[in-house]
Amino acid sequence: MKIKKTGSLIVISGPSGVGKDTICKEVLNRNKNLVLSVSMTSREKRIGETEGKDYYFVSREEFEKRVKNNELLEYASYTGEYYGTPKKEVIERLQKGIDVILTIDIQGAVNIKKMYEDGIFIFIMPPDMKTLRDRLINRKTESIDKVISRFTTAYKEIIIDQIAI
Repeated sequence: MKIKKTGSLIVISGPSGVGKDTICKEVLNRNKNLVLSVSMTSREKRIGETEGKDYYFVSREEFEKRVKNNELLEYASYTGEYYGTPKKEVIERLQKGIDVILTIDIQGAVNIKKMYEDGIFIFIMPPDMKTLRDRLINRKTESIDKVISRFTTAYKEIIIDQIAI
């Protein structure tokens, strides 16, 4: 599916813990003509997160239903949970000439690039792997098993997957 657009699609991707959300918040503060697309996830809501602002939180069953109904622009499984971009909001905004930022994982960015080659794709790297490990641990939002899974996935993304973008 090719997307007709008048707005620009900006895709910011990188490993978990690299600072995608922090960067996007600053970009959005500096440019009021941009809109952040809210992703959907099947993972549990973390303390301090807000439904519809940080993510749309849904069950695995609901997420799978939306995949089946072709309601997502892209989606991926990341560390055992689903993450995806609701299609309708992004397309409507682009068609209205509104620039949209997506903060998504590497798999999602690769999938978006296949459909939307003229988007702006930015890959964020951590300063080093020790800093990334420390960020994942210090945010204290997940079990050590989840931290290890995220760190292992990040290593793979940095070494292998970002080449595809």
